Amino acid sequence: MRLTTLLTAVVAMAMCAATAVIAPQASAATLTQVTNFGNNPSNLKMYEYVPDNVQAHPAILLALHGCQGSGPYLYSSTQFASLADQYGFVVIYPSVTRSYDCWDVSSPSSLTHNGNNDPAGLVSMIQYVEQHNGADAGRVYVTGESSGAMMTNVMLGDYPDVFKAGAAFMGVPFGCFATTDGSQWNAQCAQGQLTKTPQQWGDLVRGAYPGYSGSRPRMQLWHGTADTTLYYHNFGEEIKQWTNVFGLSQTPTSTDAPQSGWTRTRYADSGGNVDVEAYSIAGVGHALPQNGMAAYAIHFLGLDGGGGGQTAGELRAVGAGKCLDGSTSAGTQVQIQVCSGAASQRWTRNGLAIQSGGSTMCLDAYGNGTATGTKVVLWSCNGQANQQWTVNANGTITGVQSGLCLDVSGRSTASGALVQLWSCNGGSNQQWTLSGSGFGGGRPSAAHLGRRTSATAI
Repeated sequence: MRLTTLLTAVVAMAMCAATAVIAPQASAATLTQVTNFGNNPSNLKMYEYVPDNVQAHPAILLALHGCQGSGPYLYSSTQFASLADQYGFVVIYPSVTRSYDCWDVSSPSSLTHNGNNDPAGLVSMIQYVEQHNGADAGRVYVTGESSGAMMTNVMLGDYPDVFKAGAAFMGVPFGCFATTDGSQWNAQCAQGQLTKTPQQWGDLVRGAYPGYSGSRPRMQLWHGTADTTLYYHNFGEEIKQWTNVFGLSQTPTSTDAPQSGWTRTRYADSGGNVDVEAYSIAGVGHALPQNGMAAYAIHFLGLDGGGGGQTAGELRAVGAGKCLDGSTSAGTQVQIQVCSGAASQRWTRNGLAIQSGGSTMCLDAYGNGTATGTKVVLWSCNGQANQQWTVNANGTITGVQSGLCLDVSGRSTASGALVQLWSCNGGSNQQWTLSGSGFGGGRPSAAHLGRRTSATAI
């Protein structure tokens, strides 16, 4: 397809859904354009968001817009900046300046390490933040929607030595959009007509950086089953590609449903580390990420201090010195017990959920209760507000729906003391230490607030 046809297609895609942008929360931090950031062969623009409470050596998230988008648009229409406010990482929001506003994921100069196209400019932006903001070169991540998700796949293939992980919303495999006629559009790939073996897809990634033998960045994938812009078939091909890159089976090691209509499959190595994670969203078209999905992405990446593909950790009640302990029976109220390392005392954060280690049971405010004294139980994970929790910098854990604190009843220190919701009062029975890699210290603002996303084209 020639460029004029491409432009027509992109404009049509941009009309696939109305946008509903929510203004950013009030904050002294602002989105700032950076010029002269280094090698920039394709004339990209760079915008940087540094939160007020930025960490001393912050992580970096490269956030890539879709066609007809821009860095400032992605900043205002997604939740990544409000999550940066909460967890103290820096976000880079680049913009394409070519007339059709899509990332070049087709040209040979983009599909190779140290090429001379968009990926080179994006790496320059990362290096700028490392040099000027003291950012941690060992904690660099990338995410994107549609065309930006395609580029997320490309960046992980081109620069496995730069990125630790990525999250791609509605993308295609690395190399799927490659063209030889100078055009930027590959209709066969977009329409889900391109199928390869896992080995063939994996070889495309490995071929981008011949001789590279280091660790590979982990990948999280998202796609709607009703996507007719970048067809759902591409989701399965991405899974083939990245599981092959890691030498994993295409058979998931676990499958669950974090929210209604979501199917999550995970692909872990022999040590239990999740290298590839995939979310299939039933009945949804080309309209991701939706509200709340960014929290799942940054958890997988480890930007909230958890995730990172590792195992779960303990929740230890400060006042009692005992661990939160759950049962495998739905509806059983959780309690504190002497810390033993048992599976019932292992917990993992998945977005805003707190999940019992290795199970499909989540910490739940019983009956959607919002009153003091509401029992906190284990219940099948369903993604509802009564299963969403904010981990705060002061050690408290508050329910998103109720605003109440996770509380050991009666300030008890005895084994078997029950856990409930109660008005936050700063008591040691409402403070928890979070051990292991399943958790990380949060900040007081709630992750569920702030920027919302809208449907966008590729």
